[in-house]
Parts: sequence; structure tokens; C-alpha cells
Amino acid sequence: MRIVARTLDGTASCPDCECPSARVHSCYERRLADTPVGDQPVRIRLTVRRLYCDNTRCGRRTFVEQVAGLTFRYGRRTPAARRVLEAVAVALAGRAGARLAVSLHDAVSRTTLLRLLMALPDPFWEVPKVLGVDDFATRRGQHYGTVLIDCESRKPLALLPGRDAETLATWLREHPGIEVICRDRAGSYAEGARIGAPQAVQVADRFHLWQNLGTAVEQCVRRHTGCLPSPISGPGDPPEIEPPLATEMSPIEARIRERHAIVHALLHQGHGIREIARELHIGGNTVRRCARAATPEELLGGRRQSRPSQLDLYKSHLDNRWAEGITNAVQLHSELQGLGYRGSYQIISHYLRPRRRRRIRVVGPAPPGLRQVTGWIMRHPDRLSESEGKQLAETLTRCPELAAAHRLVRSFAAILTTRTGQHLKDWVVSTRAEELPGLHSFATGLEKDWDAVVRGLTSHWNSGPVEGRVNHIKMVKRQMFGRAKLPLLRKRVLLTAAR
Repeated sequence: MRIVARTLDGTASCPDCECPSARVHSCYERRLADTPVGDQPVRIRLTVRRLYCDNTRCGRRTFVEQVAGLTFRYGRRTPAARRVLEAVAVALAGRAGARLAVSLHDAVSRTTLLRLLMALPDPFWEVPKVLGVDDFATRRGQHYGTVLIDCESRKPLALLPGRDAETLATWLREHPGIEVICRDRAGSYAEGARIGAPQAVQVADRFHLWQNLGTAVEQCVRRHTGCLPSPISGPGDPPEIEPPLATEMSPIEARIRERHAIVHALLHQGHGIREIARELHIGGNTVRRCARAATPEELLGGRRQSRPSQLDLYKSHLDNRWAEGITNAVQLHSELQGLGYRGSYQIISHYLRPRRRRRIRVVGPAPPGLRQVTGWIMRHPDRLSESEGKQLAETLTRCPELAAAHRLVRSFAAILTTRTGQHLKDWVVSTRAEELPGLHSFATGLEKDWDAVVRGLTSHWNSGPVEGRVNHIKMVKRQMFGRAKLPLLRKRVLLTAAR
């Protein structure tokens, strides 16, 4: 769709000195792309005027008039079309956004979308009272950054390069007024918050406290692996059983028995072979075989005489030797040859094959592993299955140290869930009284960060919103196949959270 238009006569203001002018220098045509109407692209051919600036003090001699809401300097699209492309760039960035723009009848390159995205202003925000701090990976294991969010509004504020103390301290000094800082147990963030915002109260996240406790419990379980249950049977002598033949009939056998009963019932009613065949939609020969068989076993091969074999005279010997545990077909073949057997090895192997298929090797359940026992200790007892609870009880009965660790974990969980951090000192004293070096190290770490830990166990503030924002950052990274550098990643994270 093509729209042809031109501006009307009148005055326009100079963009530099804002002096109005109506003196025309010349006219020229601008071609603008607009948002599509229905499924039709829209192109506007607009004739505009170039005017003289009558202000002698202005350095500009001429200027082009702009139509409000339709044109802007050097623009090839209307503001409405530009806003659509900006929304596409924020949501999908480069290549994916360019593919979507084709469906919107506005073919643009990925670099154009990225340029529009980077030109957008950052969303406005005020210095928060409660700041959330956490790290994220730009390249896992190699490069990391720091994300800062407002814990009250849950909106991201900044993405900083690196995760060292000086980076955080510099940002905090530039934005004074923060009252509470929620962070994980990283020492660099604790130091950066202390230097950059000494007046702020630091809160250690409860999730990270529980995670650190799990690591300490795993160390305790590793020191007492000898207390874990062992396998029921060793790999050298697994028990084997030979179950009886299954009494449940197969689908084929059930179908044959049902067909035999129906055919004989119809025969007793006086129906003929052809009539029964038409009624049951089966062949006449099949009906005749069912009619001749007095019992279903005859159809199943029960009365079929097997062909004579060279092995018939020696089957009893094979059965006895199998019952004694001799199952090697090569050995049995040698024994039968000594008794006069002249047949092949394959006949013996074929005779023994059904028995081998029925042999079941009974292997005891694998003993619980290190992490499995750690998970049982860390999990709430109500969330353990019956078998897991039984195995955990047996393990704790076998090892008093792990029983003490389990008791301390449950008491710490009560402090954490009820946010009664005032009882933490008693918990540390109880931990020191046990022979559990792993938990001793955990208690030492708590004492080094005591104020933040106690506030984390008494305050309702936590790093949950920050962890959610880190997941959002991961999603944005995957959309860009992990190739985005920090400026583009920062722009998309800030803008997608603001929309």
C-alpha cells in the first residue's frame, strides 16, 4: 500500500534556535515505512519543504520541517514502525528478531535491530532501600559478573563486570542511601558492602546457609562411609533361582481357547461349518480344525508327538546334572559322549535353552551412596518414603556420629524455618560438643559472618528475587546463544524487566 502526501504551507521552527520561518528554500520527497495494514505493507511518500532560518545569529542556514508523530531527522520509518522494531529487538535481539521482522513486512538486518536496541534509554529507577546482590556467569567457570536488583520492586538495576569487592564498593559509593543489602555467603560481596555502604545492614541468604550446611553434612558422611549399609550379596556369588513356568496364558492361547469354545457351542446348536465361518469371519479350514479337536490342548500342540531324537536316552542324565548345578553345555556334551552319545553340541544347547531363559539372577539392592544418605539427612522426615526412612534409621543406629549430625540438622532447620536466629548461639555450642569436624567448619564460617547470618535467620529479607533474576539472565543468554557481550546483555536484561 502506497500513500502519497505533502506538507501544507505554514511556518516551522529551526531545530537549533527554534526561530519560526516560512521562507521556502526547496522541496524534496521522503519515503517512510509505516506499520502494515492487515497483511499489506505501508509505504508513505511524503513531500516536505526545506526552509531558510531567518535568524542571523544561528549557524544553520536551512532546515527541513518535521511532521509531529510522523517524521524525525534522518528517519526512514515512522515512530510507530520504529517502536515495533524496538520491541522486537528487546524481545529477540538480532537474528531471531530479523526473522520475525520479515513476517511484519519490514525486512531489517540484525545489526539494525541491535543498533535500535542499544539506542534505547535505560529505564529510570531510584536508589533502593533494599539491594539484592548476586553473581552470574557470562562464561561459566571463566568470566562472571554481578547483578544488582531492587528487592522491593524485584527490578534489575545494574549488571557489573566482575564479582570482586571493589566493583561492588564503587557502585555503592556512587549510589548512597541503601539501607539493607541481601547477599550470599561470598566474602567479596561482604567486603564490598562493608567498604561501599558501611551504614547498610547486611543479610545473609537463608538458602545459601542451608546449602553450606549440606556441604558440611556431606563431609561428615564421607568420614563415616564405613557405617553405610553394605550390599546383601557379593558379586562373586550371586544367588540364582529358577521359577516355575508361568501359569498365565498368553494372548494367543487365550484366543485359541475362546475360538474353540465358540465353535463347539455353535456346532451343538446345529450350525454348519460354512455358516460358522461366515459368522465368525474366519476360514473354513480353521473351523474344521477346531471342530475335530476335542480339547483346546490339541490345537495348542498338547497331543502332537515330538520327533525322536538322539538325546532322548540322555535327557534324564542332563536333568540330574542341571539340578546339581552343572550348567555348562560343553562339559555336559563331553560327559554324554563318554556315555555313548553321538549327537552334536547344538542339540544339547537347544534342549537347555528354555531353562537358561527361566533362570533369574537375584541381585541385592545397591547400598545407599554418599550423596543419597546426605540427602536423607537434609530432607524433612515427612518427605522420606517408607523405605528411605527405614534405611536412614538403620544408618543412624549403626553410626552415633551421623545420628548427632542428623539431630543438629533438624534443630538448625527449625531455626531457619521459624526465623529464630536468637537460638543460633546455642546451636553452635551444641555443634562444638560433637565430634563432627565438618559441622565445626560450618560453625566457624557462621561466626566469621555472625551479624549477617543472624539477620538472615531473623529478617524476612532474602536473595530469592535475585536468584530469579539470575534465571532470567540465563534465559536471555540462551536466546543469544551465549554470544552477547556484557553491554548488550545488560541492555536486554534491564529493558525486558521494565516492559
